[in-house]
Amino acid sequence: MSIDLLQFAVVLACMAGLVFVAGRWLTRVLTEHGHILPERIGYRLLGVEPTRGMDWKAYGLALVASNAAMMVLGYVLLRVQALLPFDALQRPAQSADLAFNTAASFITNTNWQSYSGESSLSNFSQMAVITFLMTVSAASGIAGCAAFIRGLAQRGGNDVGNYWVDFSRIIWRILLPICLVLSLAYVWQGMPQTLTSSVDATTLEGPVQHMVVGPVASLEAIKHVGTNGGGFYGANAAHPFENPTPLTNLLHMLAMFLIPSALTYAFGRMLSRRRQGWAFLAAFLVMFIGFLSLEYSAERQGNPVFTTLGVDQTRGELQPGGNMEGKELRFGIAQTSAFVATTTAATTGSVDAMHDSLTPLGGLVPMFLMMLNDVFGGVGVGFINLAGFAILTVFLVGMMIGRTPEFLGKKIEAREIKLVMLAVLAHPFIILGFTALASVWPGAQASLANAGPHGFSELIYAYTSGTANNGSAFAGLNANTPFFNTTIGLAMLFGRYFTLLPMLAAAGCLATKRTVPESAGTLPTATPLFTALLVFVVLVVGGLTFLPALALGPIVEHLAMLAGQFF
Repeated sequence: MSIDLLQFAVVLACMAGLVFVAGRWLTRVLTEHGHILPERIGYRLLGVEPTRGMDWKAYGLALVASNAAMMVLGYVLLRVQALLPFDALQRPAQSADLAFNTAASFITNTNWQSYSGESSLSNFSQMAVITFLMTVSAASGIAGCAAFIRGLAQRGGNDVGNYWVDFSRIIWRILLPICLVLSLAYVWQGMPQTLTSSVDATTLEGPVQHMVVGPVASLEAIKHVGTNGGGFYGANAAHPFENPTPLTNLLHMLAMFLIPSALTYAFGRMLSRRRQGWAFLAAFLVMFIGFLSLEYSAERQGNPVFTTLGVDQTRGELQPGGNMEGKELRFGIAQTSAFVATTTAATTGSVDAMHDSLTPLGGLVPMFLMMLNDVFGGVGVGFINLAGFAILTVFLVGMMIGRTPEFLGKKIEAREIKLVMLAVLAHPFIILGFTALASVWPGAQASLANAGPHGFSELIYAYTSGTANNGSAFAGLNANTPFFNTTIGLAMLFGRYFTLLPMLAAAGCLATKRTVPESAGTLPTATPLFTALLVFVVLVVGGLTFLPALALGPIVEHLAMLAGQFF
């Protein structure tokens, strides 16, 4: 166990060390006024005036319109894939419902896959559709966060920046440089990076093995740096070509946390409130460590039924070696648990183990992390969600103890709270609404691999993953049907924009307000006490919202497992 704890400490220490470096880089990119040559060429082609600011409405419209255009482009390319180059295997085009689901998935930073990558997509589609949409969706999320932060920093204005400037800078100065370096590290570790569709290898036993290859390393880099998820192969990051060594497993986790954690530092620098940024980072870490502890404990203990089979209990484990079902032996319990918690906390969706094979409580952790959607979260939107809960915490605590509801020197009034609550409530409404619809839709339950509470967990996990823009799956659900492709696609679109746009509007409202001086009635928001209150509000709101659904799935499955019943 000491080795396992050491691995956790290494991950967290490396992540903490990168916060300062990446945070300073982000701050510089989002605040400086110069433009490099590729950016100026892009502005000229788009007819953009880079010095012209936007209010939140214009910024949000530009974000949604550009995303819609790129989603349509991705959809068209997937529908005509058979006519496109770089595919010696001649894979057919995707169906209309699958292409809609795929295009919606990757433009919303979800990367849910109702298909197996190596058998469904050509190398051209992997690059021109998947990798392209991974890049622009991540850039859109970070740009939205930049506009949100500027809205909080404004003192009586309405300028939250220029979307096209933010979008271009983030791609050229943040995502591409990081992904280039990371791709080279991945190739060094053994990931393929080629335009060749397949290679044949003679095994030690003599037979020839046919292996699909392609531009894997470049896809893996933006997949994790952009908290995208998905995979070149159906096995995702459990595939040795996507995750060949323990070092790549560590790099995957660090890449997922890189930008979400650095945004807390950038926030503090851009608002000249560094303590507030550290308070947000502390809230992220407290929640993450708590959920990681639960995940590791559940998988380490394993299945209690093994105690009745006469197995060795000298190590104090219910199942010797822990629950290794669905896991890679080369990663073990510790690295797998860390990856499960990281990929769902950062809403990335990359997986190095079969989540369907987790213990009931082990499966509850990734599900609840996505339901909360603000434990680090995806690039940009995770920080926005936590800031929204901070505003809600200020309002609730202020009303309870008679303090003035203020946040960062701005009075929180009815309009801001309505917008925050719209974003907070949209998330569970989409998840629970679509899950309820799928539970009664004729034929939908035929897609479940399991009955009882585990089958319900497969169902609600799918819509939670889609709405939270995560993309991971229990994998026991056959989601490649017209019903699931359409409804999960809609959940991804609603989950992305029905939470992002209200928070952008709230920042726009706060931008027009002048700063009020702190008084004896002001609730400090950069203290350990407020961090604890923020974590408490997040967990209470999430628990009250989703506990009944969790009780029908992983909680009752855990109780049944203790009684020796399985599904």
